[in-house]
Amino acid sequence: MAGLVMKALILCGGKGTRLRPLTHTTAKHLLPVANKPILFYILEHIRAADITHIGIVISTETGNQIKEAVGDGSKWGAQVSYITQLEPLGLAHAVKEAQGFLSDSRFLMLLGDNLIEGGVTEFVGQFNTYAPEALILLKEVLDPEAFGIAELNEKGKVSHVVEKPKEPKSNLALAGIYLFTPEIHKAIAQIKPSWRGELEITDAIQKLIEMGKQVSSHIPKGWWIDTGTKDDLLKANRVMLDNFLKRDITGSVDSQSQVMGRVEIRQGTEVAASTIQGPVSIAEDCRIKNSFVGPFTSIGVGALIEDTSVEHSIILANCRLRKIEHLADSVIGKNTEVLKREHNSRVINLVIGDDARIRL
Repeated sequence: MAGLVMKALILCGGKGTRLRPLTHTTAKHLLPVANKPILFYILEHIRAADITHIGIVISTETGNQIKEAVGDGSKWGAQVSYITQLEPLGLAHAVKEAQGFLSDSRFLMLLGDNLIEGGVTEFVGQFNTYAPEALILLKEVLDPEAFGIAELNEKGKVSHVVEKPKEPKSNLALAGIYLFTPEIHKAIAQIKPSWRGELEITDAIQKLIEMGKQVSSHIPKGWWIDTGTKDDLLKANRVMLDNFLKRDITGSVDSQSQVMGRVEIRQGTEVAASTIQGPVSIAEDCRIKNSFVGPFTSIGVGALIEDTSVEHSIILANCRLRKIEHLADSVIGKNTEVLKREHNSRVINLVIGDDARIRL
């Protein structure tokens, strides 16, 4: 019978232009928060909702990175299939490209760079209980003209959706998490590209409404983060460290060092003559010497931090920071060296891509 097996579709085809230069070399969905790729959190949320058949829509530019990181999905007890979207022609176009994978199943669709408190289990449960043709997750936003926006009627049902309206009639944004029955394919077949040249999922949902189908909404109470910018990436890192990090020290810490609060120091890492003030996550095989690592910092595998103060930052794998008096609110790409040659007391704020060498 159609729809017995629910599937999940993760959209990872975007180019991540707002996170350049980091995304010139790394898929934005694989950027780490709290030392775990964003996409991995999404896979965990899907499995927590008891969904095992997962399709990931990828681009030609970053698809191989995602395939290498996720593999066949067995790490999560899932079966992962990959669907290549040759051009980024909209979310509804991605669904159209994935129709062979989706078949006649109901499905959960998520953007691969969005995180939500508590995952999607409650959302999926509501869909299974009330059985609408579509269930969309909504969040209040301050700038509704920048989002797809939903209007609700007096009964709380979705009466209208529109993409990036010039004069929004609501501040309820579509938060990048959707549940659909196969009826969405009929709706997508009836829409045309928008002025942006894309098949908009908002137009497809509006078509469902015009077809007389029930479109319901879910407004969660917790946080929702679109990690599409540097500030949002740092916010996600802060939230994940604050909410989920536990004190776990398997690396070595010498007698001249202090480790305070919830700090993770993974195997092979050495901390010498330094102060670590949590929440902080330090990955494997790092060297922290004569330094201060302050709250809401994640340090990737193989990093060297020497004679440096750093806080509220994401330091990716194999970075080398030396003699930096105070680095804050920064994201530093893989294999990057930041070295300060002269003393001054100014706080440094950086976004640096991979394989760079910066002298200050």
